[in-house]
Amino acid sequence: MIKNKNSEIKQKREHVDIYLNKITSQQSKYIALHVGLFWGIGRFVIQNEDQINVKIDNKEMFDHLKDGKKISDSFINTRAGFIFQFIKQRKLKINYELITPEENYVSKLI
Repeated sequence: MIKNKNSEIKQKREHVDIYLNKITSQQSKYIALHVGLFWGIGRFVIQNEDQINVKIDNKEMFDHLKDGKKISDSFINTRAGFIFQFIKQRKLKINYELITPEENYVSKLI
């Protein structure tokens, strides 16, 4: 979901066959963030140099993305590389916020 002061855009996607029933919930969240950024940029909802608030309901993911804390999962590290690449290329200003699972709006879409 991408939400700003003017709109709220939701989209649900199923994992492609190569990931279906083969990845963890945490790995899925990295895919969702990567796809969300890509989709938002492609739809021109996210513009170069925008300030983005990313709400994360997983402490390990939050620490990894916000503080660069090491993570041993190579799948996640690859997806995080794509995420960081988008951020750098588009000069996005990212604010990470740790939320509880109950505060996660998109939990209902998953």
